[in-house]
Amino acid sequence: MAARREDVEDIHDEGNDMLDAEEVGEEVPSGDEGDVAMDSDNEEIQLQNDSIAYFDEHADSVFAIAQHPHPPFADRHRWLRKVTPMMRQARVIYSGAQPRESTQLDAIFAVEGHTDSINTLAFTLPNGDFLVSGGLDGRLRAYTATVAPPNATFKFLAEAQEVPEINWIAPCPSSDYPNTIALGASDNSVWVYTIDPASDAQNPLQLVNTFWLHTAPCTAGAWTPDGSLLATVAEDSSLYVWDVWGLAASKGVVEANGQTVVSLTGADSRFEVEGGLYSIAVEPNGAYLAVGGAGGQIRIVSLPRLASAAQGQRGRQGKGARARPTGGQPGQQTTLLAAGSVDGSIVVFDATRRFAVRKNLIGAHEDFSVVKVEFVKGTWLLTSCGMDGVVRRWDLRGGAANPNAAGAANSGLVKEWKGHLGDGEGGGVLGFVQGATGERVITAGDDGVVLVFEA
Repeated sequence: MAARREDVEDIHDEGNDMLDAEEVGEEVPSGDEGDVAMDSDNEEIQLQNDSIAYFDEHADSVFAIAQHPHPPFADRHRWLRKVTPMMRQARVIYSGAQPRESTQLDAIFAVEGHTDSINTLAFTLPNGDFLVSGGLDGRLRAYTATVAPPNATFKFLAEAQEVPEINWIAPCPSSDYPNTIALGASDNSVWVYTIDPASDAQNPLQLVNTFWLHTAPCTAGAWTPDGSLLATVAEDSSLYVWDVWGLAASKGVVEANGQTVVSLTGADSRFEVEGGLYSIAVEPNGAYLAVGGAGGQIRIVSLPRLASAAQGQRGRQGKGARARPTGGQPGQQTTLLAAGSVDGSIVVFDATRRFAVRKNLIGAHEDFSVVKVEFVKGTWLLTSCGMDGVVRRWDLRGGAANPNAAGAANSGLVKEWKGHLGDGEGGGVLGFVQGATGERVITAGDDGVVLVFEA
């Protein structure tokens, strides 16, 4: 069953991240920027390295990076996992000391057992009890993570191999369903596991459910903030929002198939995105989600509310996001959606103003693809990385009144960090983590290097 037409809005661009209305207002001073000097005539490249530490044991591209979720641990002690196709293993590194220039970090653990590239990693929620890796060999491998800062130990727990390739892993945020993860595969399937060695030591990877409605590889997935629903997209331009735990069915809002609360496919011309869907983000209150496609299009889809009746009444005050006053300006109400594109631009939409363009960062990463955008929690700051090898941070309050204004001064650029090769040829930044406060940014480099930057 397709969702109602009035539940779908269409805006432009792809790749996205959400900032909650409650998470704005913190002021951050501007930093200095620097340029990379190059001399192509003699083929010498002068690299600017702004990092305070690095990790260079990988022999090839670092495809994924993940950070432990426990606040005291994540804020003070950086534990990262990175993956390379040639080494076919992931490593965990530690940097708990005071920042020092060009400090080499050592690995404390290597994830082995995959026979092809590891391209997705995650710690389980809410406490990071387990670390899971997914590979192009179809293996899902789980490790116990015993964390007692400044120490941590990891031990192999279990493995499952049910699909040809694993494309993504997303941990469920609900404390009612701890240590649960979802994954999407190349055979169009979606799998949900709960890791619980206490209930069954012989089978700690317990299968919760599988879903098979996509007709092409499942490319991305995200849970609603309360962990009650799971949204997934695929190359066939389909979106399904799954009732994993049966909560929607108990409230009578599940669709006729008994599995989903939203089903949208390319059969609906208003929803179809030529080339498929590849990114997804859920609004922090769970009121709607955004999906981005290969054709540079974004679709906004409303979600049913499974919470209390009182919360439902508040949700009907406005279509889409439920915005509340925050500390940015007196009486300000803001929920933002940031989208990065393959043309190097980042567009920021104001969800409280019918998704009007708040800022268009043209050439945010020159002409290279934007790989990731992520808000620093509780602030107006947006961090981005791209195939130009640069990480940048933007203050979305500042800049010119014209949302299309060009130039760093007008765009709200706060700081940029360089150190990767860049230029799109084996030197881009394929991901980053920035903790809860954004004080440090740690990258996954296509050049096989992980860099630690101080904000």
